Amino acid sequence: MPVEIRELLIKAYVEDAQGENASSSGEVSDKEEIIADCMEQISELLKDQLER
Repeated sequence: MPVEIRELLIKAYVEDAQGENASSSGEVSDKEEIIADCMEQISELLKDQLER
């Protein structure tokens, strides 16, 4: 019997070291790139599951 997922909840906790400046543009763009890659992989997995 197939299982249908009706809701997906994703939680992420990100902590910065106190001595570092997290607002530099290099670090922000790296984090945004990681988040974008993760979201793309999640959307592909969901799309694959919906096609089944």
